[in-house]
Amino acid sequence: MALPKPVDVLQMPLAGEHWVDSVFQTMTPEQKIGQFFMVAAWSNHSDNHRQYIETLIHNYHIGGVIFFQGGPYRQAVLTNRYQAASKIPLFIGIDGEWGLGMRLDSTMEFPKQMTLGAIRDNDLIYRMGAEIGRQCSRLGIHINFAPVSDINSNPQNPVIGNRSFGEGKENVAGKASAYMRGLQAQHIIATAKHFPGHGDASTDSHHTLPLISRSSEQLHDIDLYPFRRLIADSLMGVVTGHLHVPGVDNQTPAVAATLSGKIVTDLLQKELGFRGIVFTDALNMGGVSRSQRSEVVNLKALAAGNDILLYPENIREATRVILEAIQNGTLSQSFIDEKVKKILRAKYWSGLHQYKPIALASLAQDLSSPAAKQLKRELCEQAVTVVSDARKLLPMSKLDTSRVASVAIGAMPGNVFQKALASLAPVQQIVSPERPQGDAEVEELLASVGDASTVIISFHGMNQSAFRQYGINQPSLSLIKRLKEKGKLVVVAAFGSAYSLNKLTEADAIVCAYQEFDEMQQATAKVLFGNLPSKGALPVSTGDFKEGLGLSADPSGRLLPASPESVGMRSSELAKIDKMVELAVHDRVIPGCQVLVARRGKIVYDHNFGGLTYAGNTEKVTDQTLYDLASLTKVLGTLQAVMVLYDQKKIDITQKASVYLPELRGSNKQNMLIQDLLWHQAGLISFYPTLWDRTRTSSGSLNPAYYSNQSDSAHTLQIAPTLWARPAVKDSVWKWVIQSPLSRKVDADGKPSFVYSDLSFLMLQKIVERVSKQSLDRFVDREIYQPLGLKYLTFTPLQKLTNPHCAPTEQDTYFRNQLLVGTVHDQMAAVQGGVSGHAGLFGNAHDIAKLLQMDLQRGVYGGQRILQPQTLPYFTQTISTRSHRSLGWDKPNPESTTSSYLAPQASAQSFGHTGFTGNMVWVDPAEELVFVFLSNRLYPTGGNNAINTTRLRRRIHEVIYNSLKEEK
Repeated sequence: MALPKPVDVLQMPLAGEHWVDSVFQTMTPEQKIGQFFMVAAWSNHSDNHRQYIETLIHNYHIGGVIFFQGGPYRQAVLTNRYQAASKIPLFIGIDGEWGLGMRLDSTMEFPKQMTLGAIRDNDLIYRMGAEIGRQCSRLGIHINFAPVSDINSNPQNPVIGNRSFGEGKENVAGKASAYMRGLQAQHIIATAKHFPGHGDASTDSHHTLPLISRSSEQLHDIDLYPFRRLIADSLMGVVTGHLHVPGVDNQTPAVAATLSGKIVTDLLQKELGFRGIVFTDALNMGGVSRSQRSEVVNLKALAAGNDILLYPENIREATRVILEAIQNGTLSQSFIDEKVKKILRAKYWSGLHQYKPIALASLAQDLSSPAAKQLKRELCEQAVTVVSDARKLLPMSKLDTSRVASVAIGAMPGNVFQKALASLAPVQQIVSPERPQGDAEVEELLASVGDASTVIISFHGMNQSAFRQYGINQPSLSLIKRLKEKGKLVVVAAFGSAYSLNKLTEADAIVCAYQEFDEMQQATAKVLFGNLPSKGALPVSTGDFKEGLGLSADPSGRLLPASPESVGMRSSELAKIDKMVELAVHDRVIPGCQVLVARRGKIVYDHNFGGLTYAGNTEKVTDQTLYDLASLTKVLGTLQAVMVLYDQKKIDITQKASVYLPELRGSNKQNMLIQDLLWHQAGLISFYPTLWDRTRTSSGSLNPAYYSNQSDSAHTLQIAPTLWARPAVKDSVWKWVIQSPLSRKVDADGKPSFVYSDLSFLMLQKIVERVSKQSLDRFVDREIYQPLGLKYLTFTPLQKLTNPHCAPTEQDTYFRNQLLVGTVHDQMAAVQGGVSGHAGLFGNAHDIAKLLQMDLQRGVYGGQRILQPQTLPYFTQTISTRSHRSLGWDKPNPESTTSSYLAPQASAQSFGHTGFTGNMVWVDPAEELVFVFLSNRLYPTGGNNAINTTRLRRRIHEVIYNSLKEEK
């Protein structure tokens, strides 16, 4: 590939040259030499160290410092102090290959370069470079010694390894260039290292001088390629490596590239045309310091063509030796002056001509912004790589997750990966904090897996050393083999080196996750279950797995997380929801809630607030919290079932309900049309409390003819955790529904008016069950929830889920006389065992959003078609002349603008529903919006109506619409 001609990256505007000349004219010989020294500093050392650095500034006029370990605030204070002590502004550098967190506590750590090498989209790498650059700038840093531009062609490389983008020269060059451009867009000098290429080393230059045995042709074709690309792309800095490269310089025995004029001057500056700043690698490293005195090393490095001597030792002697070399003609004054001016030009480019002290206020917050955290999540999500899946197991949403087990090797209970798995499916969790050491421990793990048909084995606490087997021992591999022998499917997730994968080939599917960030563990779990696509590609080859390999586990049509801006929304506006809900929790409007917003198939807002109760030590709301959905059951359960049967031509909604329910014939309901039941205009009363009241005695106590405090052969219908009923009570309830009176509300034509009625959906439930020959809960689970991978949307969660985390609703003092947790609040649904057409569903925001996204996408989600394309639009149109509603769905009421829950901006196409317990779902096809709000506003008593009086849901809904950008 032809590269552009290198440019002079330090070519200054006239004002810049004036500043350079004005500073240069004031400098003494010692001050000029001082500009070459960039000394090591720490912000976590004693006051003696600070005084030492200040002595170097005052006495030897050093040009800069490179900070190592410490903390951001302490470093900022020292930077301000050191800059104030220096007559010429200091260069401040940091070796932050993966961000400030590589060196400083309480700062952000981005993925290492090998992880980034798996990402196909280099724009993300640019954005990371720009974000690291922003953070550097905020901390008064001008130089980041990154990116590593070495091609890691030797898997045994002990020092580069995961610091490299990989083994492919195009991939390394493209990503190094993107990282460099991001840094320099923030006016942070980027440095490509370690010239002319450290990737083929087999020893560590921190301790000895590695030999790079490549030929000149190999070096030019492979190792130098990224450096040529970056130089052509306006690279500002290069770090020379402590490497012996006879393919370029074979005249001096065992000379380090850092000290070789043939490499630094002839190759880098003359042949490749580099015009920026040349930095040595740290001069205290064994690769150059073991065989000669430090002052000699400094002189040789300067003479070879380097501009800045990094981490020099014995500054006093080095200054003396360089002055002598100028005096005796070994180094010319013009040679020195040109280097000094080059450094001053770089300082001007970095903004040091307008130096300002670092502002200490809000420093911690500025260095860890929400946008930076979101970027880190995106990087992790894009890096996860599926390298094998011969049996097409991924994504696992189609598997029976009740028979999936997770074995986390090297992790503690409650680890992030298994928590993430639990948020997606009820996966059995097993941990082995230490690697199994023998057959007995392997057998113990096998026994723990039990009858699980699929086992996810995750490796944690891995290392980067091939010598130490990357942290995967033989018993761990035996576990995989033994599971396979027992006929189980095995999926492996490796949170470590890509080079480890060739040890894991017995697994049915292998996922490489590279690092053990929380964000990476969460992303890997989502890839496994189809909540994220697999987009990563191997940056290196290992065994039969070749560089560039990355299988697609594409969750087509699934909800995926993304930034609001990516779908035309504003983060700053959506952030207003936080304060709004936090205030509502504080004011006891609700104990807590889940709020989820999706647009165009992307989840852009997904937050949990408060706790399950108002108690200070209460369990916090999480993604796994299940809420009693109350009347949302109508649209998320019964209506979905009606639409499926309508699709299958098993229900004609224009027919009378009595066609499917013969027992209605001869009753006051024999002529009711199914579509009128859906429109709430069939003439039914809104609520009939005597239906469940009839199961109590005249004194208000529970009638023993129906109820028992214990489960026995006669009482098998669970009403509450400590209350059971005879199944025959359901038949009694249905008989009472049939006998219920009609509403007296009629329109001008004498036809029944709109009356919102629970009884409509009790009748629709019976139709679904009679036609499908299944109970409602079984039908929706089999036909809808299971195909969509919805694990937490369910009736009777206490019976169907293991240890469900249910938010309590009301402290029931008039029927069940207990706090209701995991059993339905609605009395009519309760006396039917928790499965009713109008109430009874429990669920979380994520599962509900998936179901609604299926509706929005006209019946398809994740490759599963649930409804025909025309069905949802038919059911959501408003065609009744007596009801503002569509078939089953609530709609915006054009005659009312006083809704306590619906934003006035909602389009006429939008549809949704609310629930008595404090819930709301709303879908707007015009804006491709899905909104889910779940709460338990009834806790501890149903008298709390503040969610309506404060219009909390409506105000959140309005914020969502206000966040939409005007798109041209």
